[in-house]
Amino acid sequence: MRWFTTDARDDEVICHGDFGPWNIVWRGERPVGILDWDYARSGPRLHDVAHALEYVAPFRDDAECLRWLRCPEPPDRRHRLELFAAAYGLTSTEGLADAVIAVQQDGIEQVRRLAGAGHQPQVRWVAGGHLDDLRQRLAWSRAHRHLFG
Repeated sequence: MRWFTTDARDDEVICHGDFGPWNIVWRGERPVGILDWDYARSGPRLHDVAHALEYVAPFRDDAECLRWLRCPEPPDRRHRLELFAAAYGLTSTEGLADAVIAVQQDGIEQVRRLAGAGHQPQVRWVAGGHLDDLRQRLAWSRAHRHLFG
């Protein structure tokens, strides 16, 4: 089931919409593919950049970076954001941290809206407290925005 249109305007691309390590196919330490395009939709390329940065920079506390994202040590988030932006071909990192925070806020609204319409797995996520987790991540990102430049 598609939640969004995939008709891109001239200034838009087709965004993955759920780009994170769980949707990447790995061969060793090298990414070789992207899975799960259920949330694909048209949008500005900055949307997918911001969504990816949430996990690549990452916009998570050190304990979660070490445990869940398997970082070998607490990350230098500003450096990682700068490397990602340069590799993507961006000439500036200005506004990227704010774009990630906006994507996190949009994610909360999306889960709430889909759950309210009776869609799974969002109904199950809300019942299991996932919205609280998302709100805590958003609060962390806002409180630690300075770590990203």
